[in-house]
Amino acid sequence: MTLELVWPALLGLLLAGYFVLAGLDYGVQMLAPWLGRDDRERRTLLNAFGPFFLGNEVWLVAAAGVLFGAFPFLEGRLLSGMYFLFAAILAGIVAGNAAVQLRSRHRGASARRFWDGPIFLGGLVPTVGWGLVTGRLLAGVPLDARNVFSLGVADLLHPFVLLCGATTTAVFLAHGAAFLAWRTGGGPGARAARTGGRALLVAAVGAAAVLVAGFLSSARHTVVNPWPALLTGVALVVVLLVGAALLRAGRTGRAFAATSCAAALPVVALGTGMHPFVLVSSGAPGTGLRLAEAMADAGTLRLLTGFAAVMVPLVLLAQVWNWWLFRDRAGRTPTYL
Repeated sequence: MTLELVWPALLGLLLAGYFVLAGLDYGVQMLAPWLGRDDRERRTLLNAFGPFFLGNEVWLVAAAGVLFGAFPFLEGRLLSGMYFLFAAILAGIVAGNAAVQLRSRHRGASARRFWDGPIFLGGLVPTVGWGLVTGRLLAGVPLDARNVFSLGVADLLHPFVLLCGATTTAVFLAHGAAFLAWRTGGGPGARAARTGGRALLVAAVGAAAVLVAGFLSSARHTVVNPWPALLTGVALVVVLLVGAALLRAGRTGRAFAATSCAAALPVVALGTGMHPFVLVSSGAPGTGLRLAEAMADAGTLRLLTGFAAVMVPLVLLAQVWNWWLFRDRAGRTPTYL
């Protein structure tokens, strides 16, 4: 396998890992203020992901490092073209992380309830933001002759893009609910299972609507490989329905595995649907910034491969060790939040 295939695959792996692990964080943040009926239950729900939630952001940092190092001709165009979207995502992440940690520092009930708002928004804003990014990339971006673009509000109000944002929100919400049903017990766990089952059905309907809208709207012209993207979308619908059935049957661990697959599949849809492009023009379908044009030179990629060969296994081992160390349900481990 050549470096031109290794590095896109590595970027896809890191982004998929980020969607799976940080996606459950965002889902929990959106759900905790509503599923918890009192302060004790809300703290239990937040402590379910307490040992993991900052570590899960490492995947985004690693993906950004790969983007900057191995794809220097993509990151500039992507970050400048979607600047306000990425700024909103990062602001939501920072606000949510700070609120999760600051909430338990206050003894007053009103102060803790105040922090529930930023916690909720810290989950909602990144979730919607990543859905809009995914939808806009699939629908193409307004590239000029230099393959540079800048999105306006109208570009995000495309029905297909909005539908992707709503569907991603439902997927991450269901992912967080499945995690809480698996990691907690009693009333909060039961409520999480019921909420997750409903969210999974909504997400399945949304994913099916994305498929229909994609082939009825202008997005069908910008997806370079429609059949792999279609098969990935069908797989997403099936996985979501399987997850709903597993939650109803009380198989919470398997349901969480299903929602983990669902959270990763949008990255697969992007990679398979756009190859060999990384940016596709919405105005001139079949043209855009190709993968080979976006990557660094062969010498740089070989140098970076040595670092990746050491660091990526370490990140994976650290993540596995962390999950194994804190494998017990919330309430059986120390309170962090």
